[in-house]
Amino acid sequence: MKGASGMPVLTEPDVRVHASFVEAVREYRAEGRYTRLDPAALADAVPFRHHLDRLRADAHSGPVRRLHRVAQTNLWLIDGEEFLGQLSIRHTLNRRLRFKGGHIGYSVRPSQRRRGYATLMLGLALPVAHRMGIDPALITCDDTNIASRRVIEANGGRLASSGHGILRFWVPTSPA
Repeated sequence: MKGASGMPVLTEPDVRVHASFVEAVREYRAEGRYTRLDPAALADAVPFRHHLDRLRADAHSGPVRRLHRVAQTNLWLIDGEEFLGQLSIRHTLNRRLRFKGGHIGYSVRPSQRRRGYATLMLGLALPVAHRMGIDPALITCDDTNIASRRVIEANGGRLASSGHGILRFWVPTSPA
């Protein structure tokens, strides 16, 4: 799915990118990430739809929430049937997220990195966060992650603090 401008769009997790998402999980796992996701199982339509249901359910508060988890809205950056990356907007911050994680976390699929998708994805997410009442948004990254620091700063992030290997930025979400 492309927007009117022919650009990738930020959307709710979508079954139309099923095959591409499974390939992305394989790429992430090759890096040692997302090891709880099984690409072989997700290749089947039923487990994939259950995964999408779980991602959508993350946005709702309630007693079924996993320990130390807050409600979060999960969004995907897609281009047609191609999964490019994922982003989570955490509705509130707990103690752990105030130190590391913040309001917004994002990840670009390994084969699609260094193309500006993280900057685009974060830029598209900031108005969404604003509509949720988050302003400014806390976003963190490892102090060695120069690419992520550049993404955050390109979206207006201002360094608030650093320590223990973590950089913490405040990013305005309201329109300029």
